[in-house]
Order: sequence, then C-alpha cells, then structure tokens
Amino acid sequence: MKLFFFLALFFLILRYPRLSVGYAAAGLHSWFECMVPALLPFMILSGIMIRQNLTARFAKVLSPVLKPLYRMDDNCIYCILLGFFCGFPMGAKTVAELYGRKQLSKRDSSLLLAFCNNIGPVYFLNFLLPAIGLQKPVQIALCLFGMYGIPLLYGIFLRCSGFLLPEENGFSTKCPAAPAQPFLESLDDAMQSGISAVTTLGGYMILFNLLNLIPHVFLQAAGGSEKAALLMGCLLEITGGVARCGTKLPFFVLGMMPLGGLSCIAQTASMIKDTDLSIKAYVIHKSIQTVCSFGYYFLLRSFLF
Repeated sequence: MKLFFFLALFFLILRYPRLSVGYAAAGLHSWFECMVPALLPFMILSGIMIRQNLTARFAKVLSPVLKPLYRMDDNCIYCILLGFFCGFPMGAKTVAELYGRKQLSKRDSSLLLAFCNNIGPVYFLNFLLPAIGLQKPVQIALCLFGMYGIPLLYGIFLRCSGFLLPEENGFSTKCPAAPAQPFLESLDDAMQSGISAVTTLGGYMILFNLLNLIPHVFLQAAGGSEKAALLMGCLLEITGGVARCGTKLPFFVLGMMPLGGLSCIAQTASMIKDTDLSIKAYVIHKSIQTVCSFGYYFLLRSFLF
C-alpha cells in the first residue's frame, strides 16, 4: 500500500508538473513569509533562555495568575506562555527542550503538550480571521475565546482529571535542573536548534501542500466538488488550506484550528521525537479540543457566519 501511494505520487508529479510546482511553491511561500520571521527569533531567544536556566524567572510575571489555575511551577507557566503567544509549534518545542533538560516531569510535560501547542495570535488575528472574512469586534472576540479559551479550559480539566496522563510515580514534579551553559555556547546551540527546527517545518509544509495534488486530481476526475478539495487541503496543511479557502468555509477552518491538520501533527512529532512523550495521546487530546471547537462555533453560528 505504501509503495502504491509513493508510485502514484511520483506519477502525478510527473503528469502534472505545473500544478505540483504551484502547490509546493505555496508551501514554500507560507513558510518563508509566515513561519521564518514569526518563529525563528522566538526559537533562538527561547533556546538561549532554556540553556541559561532563565525560564522560571521569566514566567514569574504571570505566575500569580496562572499558578492557582494549573497548580504548576514556573517552568510550566513558561511553556504555557510561549505555546499560546509565540505560535505553533513553539509549545511542543519548548516542552521537549525543558523535559530533555529535566526541568519538567513527564506528567507535566504530557499535560502541557496536550493544550499549549497552538496557532499564534499574530497569525490568527492578522491572517486567518481576515482571510475568512471575520473582522467585526464581536466576531474577533468570540473567535479568540474559541481559539484560546477552549484549550485553556481543557488544560484545567486535564490537571483536575489526569485524563490520559502518565502516572506521577517515578517522576518528580520538581526535577533537578541541568547546569546553565556558558552564554556563547547557549547562543550557538540555540541558533543551530532554531534553524534546524524551522527548516524541518518548512519541509513539512512543502510536502503536505504538495499532497494536495492527490485530492485535486482524483476529485476532479470523479466530478467532486471544489469544497471537498478545499476541505482536504485544510486537513493536510492548514496554512495553505486557509489561503485557498478564503471566505468559502469559515466554520470548518475555525473548527479545525486546534488540530491544525496532518502537517501540524507531523511537525509536533518531529519536535518531540527525542523524548518519550506520546504523539498518540497528543492527537487524542487535540481531537477532543477540535470536537469542542466545532460545537462552540456551531452554537454561535448565527453571530459569526
């Protein structure tokens, strides 16, 4: 089956070269225009702070607000802040790096990964909402809660219920921190890590945008609707999918944001591949949040669409 899939993809690329180049170029454009300038500086700065053991002190600003809700230490609060404010996949990358340096327990890392790996507000407000035609203040406020309120509430639910979280036995909630690196060594390591991570993300965005070739060709041959191809595009790679959808499928686009499509799942798996954190549990948690998101927007459809 795998061999058939790759043979079919090779054939389609050769059969439709212009279409293939267009899809791949769209992924490259989205990566270069959105991901590199928005994410790489945060990846480098966060990498330096992690290696200098500065994350807990940085998070103390909002600790009085978030600590009572989540009952977590300052390193965990740091992951929440970056996961919500710096954009996907900074949440997963930050959790993986702090967990690798033994500054987070496995249970806390699994909990954080489940809800703090989200699309960033800069992309959400400046690109996504205008692209789907939602720019009124009431619409923006409702969409902001749907995008960020649902995962924040889900995080509180996980902290209280322990749903799909590993047992605490064998893991300390306050693990001993690795020693801080010299500054120039931290800078060099953070630079290499950030460039490697953002380059990998670019590869995933190009590949999963290229995979749009398959539904495009087969749906067209089968007489399928344009909307079906657009839906498949969002499922494969959400950034390129949103650009192609425009104002045609706002309900579906908003509902899909927590999951982010197959490309986002693959990118998250890449961020945590050197840890024993579970990508399967991550997908389950994100799927639950996606269902909640669809339910939320369905109830508010008369105010939004």
